[in-house]
Amino acid sequence: MGNYKIIHDVVHGSIKLDEIMLDLAKTPELNRLHGIKQLGLVYLVFPGAHHTRFEHSLGVAHIASRIAHELKITEQEDTFVKAAGFLHDIGHGPFSHTLEYIFHDMLGIDHMQITKDIITGDYDIVGPTAHDTCDADPIPVILERYGLDPKEVADLVTGGDQSTDYPWSLRTSEDGQQFMNDRRYLPQIIHSPIDADQLDFLLRDSYYTGVAHGAVDLDRLLKTMEIHNNDLIVHRKGVVAVEGMLVARGLMYSSVYFHKTARIAEVMLSRAVESFVREAPSEEIPKMIDADLIKWMETGSDYCKDIIERIRYRNLYKKAYIIGLEDLDEDQRTDLSALANQRERRRVEEEICRKAHIPEGNALIDIPAPELLVSEPRIAKTNVKILDDDNKVSSLSRFSPLASALRKRRVTDWAAMVFCNGKYKSQVSKVAEKLLE
Repeated sequence: MGNYKIIHDVVHGSIKLDEIMLDLAKTPELNRLHGIKQLGLVYLVFPGAHHTRFEHSLGVAHIASRIAHELKITEQEDTFVKAAGFLHDIGHGPFSHTLEYIFHDMLGIDHMQITKDIITGDYDIVGPTAHDTCDADPIPVILERYGLDPKEVADLVTGGDQSTDYPWSLRTSEDGQQFMNDRRYLPQIIHSPIDADQLDFLLRDSYYTGVAHGAVDLDRLLKTMEIHNNDLIVHRKGVVAVEGMLVARGLMYSSVYFHKTARIAEVMLSRAVESFVREAPSEEIPKMIDADLIKWMETGSDYCKDIIERIRYRNLYKKAYIIGLEDLDEDQRTDLSALANQRERRRVEEEICRKAHIPEGNALIDIPAPELLVSEPRIAKTNVKILDDDNKVSSLSRFSPLASALRKRRVTDWAAMVFCNGKYKSQVSKVAEKLLE
């Protein structure tokens, strides 16, 4: 059996940490995740949401191992997906997805690429001091000790590289029908429409926010997962569980992740960081934890300090004007799509402030769609493969009309929201309506 420990998790109960999990849990890269909230500033709306990326990573590893057990794959494959699940978030920056578009658009940084580079030992996210004070071997050394190739684990985290002949590379026939795709189920356990990552964050975020929408029939879903032609599929008996998971995902995005007040807080923080980055670009930001970022922001401009104080004491900006998705005509759609560009969005924000005669940065615009695609590209994916009683594989949409409906469902009911310092709400509302109507 080897050395192991049992820990208690509020979502999954008792979780067994075997030797590789214990070794990885000692690393500074994973312990850094204790300082990053899973849901960023969502706790300002749902006070219980103070859980961390470490807890989530532990949960993903646990679910990945449970899936491996149900699929009856080899012990080495179990170790493979469990390690990938545990390491899948070690590249996250402070406040999780809140600042991701800044890293992506302004600094040219992709947290998934950072994650891969950390796993292979090509990026140091904690610094030499952390390694000196931590009794742990480097992550690549730990993985190799248990017979795992760090590069393959890194690729597994992001679903594999189809241009490279890895052990799970996809093969297709001339008519496009997938077949004998060597162990494609391995990356699918970690990165797919029904992966361990989503299963854990839905259950965990639902628990900590107190929002019942995230309920997932995990046991039923896992019991109906199978391997067919080396793909991870779900038997027809599990269709209802799949539907429940996809519905839960959609509802959690609408009611929690893109809650209007939470969005206001997150956009306030991101704009303050954006302004500071323009003044003093720093490649150190992705290495920070939440507390580091706050401390760094307090060395910035009066605007940065004001935003931090407002977030600290929940003195948030107020909604001044909103454009509903159903209210848009074609011209408005074209105009608003231009605001997805940071420079154009900033120009309009500055124009609103100027015409409202208020200080710059006191009126902000939220266009949620582009950021949603960066932070969660899986949101509209419902292409789950279902195995019917005749041993034929079809798409979920054949068995469930919900699948196509969920692809069309919008996460937010607004296309654009303008919010501002509360004392300027009246004039900002009037100016925004004229500019954006």
